[in-house]
Amino acid sequence: MYWSVYGAGQYIMLCIPFIKEYKMKYYLNIFIVLFCIIQYSCNSDKKEILLPEKITFSKNQLYDKIKGGWAGQAIGVSFGSHTEFKYNGTFIQDFQPIPYHEGYVKELMDSWPDLFDDIYMDLTFVEVLDRVGMDAPVDSFAHSFAYADYNLWHANQAARYNIMHGVKDPGHWLNNPHADDIDYQIEADFAGLMNPGMTNSASEISDRVGHIMNYGDGWYGGVYIGAMYTLAFISDDIEFIVNEALKTIPTESKFYKCIADVIKWHKEYPDDWHQAWLLLQKGHSDDIGCPEGVFTALNIDARINAAYVVLGLLYGKGNYTRTLEISTRAGQDSDCNPASAGGILGVMYGYDNIPEYWKKGLTGAEDINFKYTNMSLNKVYDISFEHALKMIERNNGRIDGDNVIIQVQKPQTVKYEQSFEGMFPISRINYHNYDIRTIEFEIDGTGFALRGDAGIKRNGAEQGELTASLYIDGEKVETSVFPTDFKYRRHDLFWKYQLPKGKHKIKVEVDAHNDYFLRSWDYIVYSDQPNLLIHPE
Repeated sequence: MYWSVYGAGQYIMLCIPFIKEYKMKYYLNIFIVLFCIIQYSCNSDKKEILLPEKITFSKNQLYDKIKGGWAGQAIGVSFGSHTEFKYNGTFIQDFQPIPYHEGYVKELMDSWPDLFDDIYMDLTFVEVLDRVGMDAPVDSFAHSFAYADYNLWHANQAARYNIMHGVKDPGHWLNNPHADDIDYQIEADFAGLMNPGMTNSASEISDRVGHIMNYGDGWYGGVYIGAMYTLAFISDDIEFIVNEALKTIPTESKFYKCIADVIKWHKEYPDDWHQAWLLLQKGHSDDIGCPEGVFTALNIDARINAAYVVLGLLYGKGNYTRTLEISTRAGQDSDCNPASAGGILGVMYGYDNIPEYWKKGLTGAEDINFKYTNMSLNKVYDISFEHALKMIERNNGRIDGDNVIIQVQKPQTVKYEQSFEGMFPISRINYHNYDIRTIEFEIDGTGFALRGDAGIKRNGAEQGELTASLYIDGEKVETSVFPTDFKYRRHDLFWKYQLPKGKHKIKVEVDAHNDYFLRSWDYIVYSDQPNLLIHPE
């Protein structure tokens, strides 16, 4: 545009006969160039923002931001509580009311403590760091969450079972059909909050913890959320935070492409989040891993839910209410998504500046320990602050009296990994069998995932377990234990990927038990190509 203005000016000079004096042409040339520069400066959509090399906070300022992050997370999860997974593949209309009032967080902590799984999971990892130290090994984190008293779902539960039964790489997609699910994404807040301005340090902790239960896009969700937290300490520009954090994610990954599309669509439709949402459904709503989500409206994939977080942040434009509203109304995991968005804004605002309307929801809640933990919000404010001071000093920062000087880290891209590469679900088969002894079915493809569970069939029997074996093409490939206790359950019965393409006979044999049963619900079949045409034209 501006070069066109310059060219037009040159043309005018050539066409006007009386502009012959060299000096007159010279000054007119300078005028045109300056005009273009001024126009560009005034009309540029976004001036480049550079990361500072270091940033200084008072201890009170840093504490206030960390406190705001934890509080914002609790506010967000409470606001979205009663909408979670009730709006799958659709958004919540703007005119539909969502309740929130003074004391709402305490009310939910008392009546529905398991709602706060994304917080008490964070607190498990915070407790390990506090007890073992900042260099706590993977095994410490894995053992603490696997043997905790709370119930788990999806990638977390699959990882818990794997850990308890000695499976290495419990989050890897070959061992965990839920590897791309949202689990670590909703638990990564602690990593960002203890690393203000230190994105790469947060990514290192996410590498240790996030791979326990996730891999690929599922892990990237946690890396990205953690990165946005770290950047919210040093910038109040939402677009900068969203874009800069994305530098931690490999550009070839599906996760990167999804978030980059949200950013692009926000620029194209800056005042219409519904349009961006529709484009997300069109381009990124496929779920190929989670056996519960394949070919259903449910989508617990990290990629689409992270996109809803970013949708709220970008279209919310820093406004707390608007951000929570959009992240919630986008649907799917609509309590965890506003929790992430609310926590990131909580850091950016600082606790004292969170709007009073939202902060009043915390009334009476901050001294109550979250269920399954010995930690309240007030306790974790203090502990997380101490962890941040330790991490700042470990990363070349320093504490100087009341001042905290942080060496800001330029975000580095983490390693590339992709779950379920080359796999495409081609069918979902209903396959209900109760109290299985032997079942057999045939697939034509490259893999499958069989869903079901174990339970008690005799009144009065105690919780226990039974065993079953998987055979593929007549060869026994696995014998597994199936606990009847929901807390220790195997999330899916059997799965096997990367089979040679073709027909395969699948058989499951269960060791008979008088007290317990194994049942199946359905199975997913995979191949190396998607279905392009189901019925003839």
